[in-house]
Amino acid sequence: MLEATRREAAELYVLFLLLSRAELALGDAEGKAGGMVPVVMILRREHDGMRRYCVEESEIHLLGEHIDKRVPREEFTKAAEFLRMALAAAGNPIDLSNLEPFLDTLSIYDMEAQTDDRTDLHLVLWDERNRPVGIRIQSRLAGYLPLLDGGRAANIKYEQTGIRFSGPAVHKINWSDEDGDVSEVARRILYIESMGGVLKFSDMADKIFKSNLLLLDTNMPRILASMVMALHIDGISRISDLADMLEQKNPLKVKDELVRMHGFYRYKLRQLLLAAAWGMRPTKQWDGKPSAIAGYIMVDGDGEMLLYTRADEPVFADYLFTHTRIEKGSPEGDRYGLLERENGAYYLKLNLKISLTKR
Repeated sequence: MLEATRREAAELYVLFLLLSRAELALGDAEGKAGGMVPVVMILRREHDGMRRYCVEESEIHLLGEHIDKRVPREEFTKAAEFLRMALAAAGNPIDLSNLEPFLDTLSIYDMEAQTDDRTDLHLVLWDERNRPVGIRIQSRLAGYLPLLDGGRAANIKYEQTGIRFSGPAVHKINWSDEDGDVSEVARRILYIESMGGVLKFSDMADKIFKSNLLLLDTNMPRILASMVMALHIDGISRISDLADMLEQKNPLKVKDELVRMHGFYRYKLRQLLLAAAWGMRPTKQWDGKPSAIAGYIMVDGDGEMLLYTRADEPVFADYLFTHTRIEKGSPEGDRYGLLERENGAYYLKLNLKISLTKR
C-alpha cells in the first residue's frame, strides 16, 4: 500500500492541478480571485535533481535526469480530482495505491519536494520576465502551516513586579492538575494581578529572534508583548483585531496623529507579516534580504488556489493582515506560562505563534 501524509498529498494536488489548468488566479486583498496568469513551466526538486514540467497545448513535457516523456494533461486532471476527494475525506495517512501507476509514469518517488530553501516548487509564469518564482504552498486541505513558529525561541519574557511572592505562593500559582492546559496560563496571570502583582515586558527569550525583530523596528518586541498578553487575557487573536486593540491602548505612547492618521501599528504589523512570509524565522539570523520564497499559493477548503507574489506585495500585506491570527501554542512543548525565578527576579514567559485563519 502506498501512503502519504495529508501535507504530501496536498502538495501533489497543487502540482497536478496547476499542470491540468495551466493557469492560476491572482488573489486580492480579500482572498478572492482576480485575473488569471498562464503557467508555462513548473520546477520541482526530487532526490535525483530538478524536474521540469513544461506545459504544452494538450501534453506536459517532463524533463529530468534520464527522463524525457510527454503525458496528456487530462491525466493530471484525473489525478488532481482523486487527490481532492481523498483530502476531503477524513484520515491520515492517505492511501495513494490507486494513484501509484500514474506516479510511476512521472517517476515521482518523493511525495514532498526536496528543498533546502523552504520552497515547495518554482513557477515560470507568462510575464515580461519569464523567470522561475519560488513558491510556498499553504493548503487548508492539509491544515495551514504556521506563518511564524519558533517554538521556545519565540517566547516573550515578562518580569513580575508589584509584590514579592514567597516560594509556597509561587508553587501555588504554578500548580495545576491539568498539565499542558493552555487556559491555566491565563489563570496564573489573573491570579498574579489579583494579588497585586504586575507583569511588564522585559525582553525576548532568544537573542536571535530579538535581533530579527529589532531589525524591523526597535519597538517590535514591545508591540508583540502587548498582543500576546491580549490573546491570553482578552481572547483577541486576529491580527486585525489586535491592531484595533493597539490603537486603543497605544502601548508605545506614540502621538495620536501617528496612530490614527498614519496607521502606525497597522503598518508595523504588515511589515512583520511580510517578513515572516518571506523567510524571517525566530531561530535563524535574518538580514532583511529577499529569500528564495517569492510567492504563495493559498489553497482553500474546496481546493481552489490563489497566487500571491512579491510583485504585488501591498495586496499580499493586506491579505495577511485580515487573514492571520496569533495562536496559543503548547505550554509544555514551548515551555511558557510558569512563574520562574531568574537572577533574583521572577519572570513569566508567553509564546508567539502566527498562523493563517481558517476562513
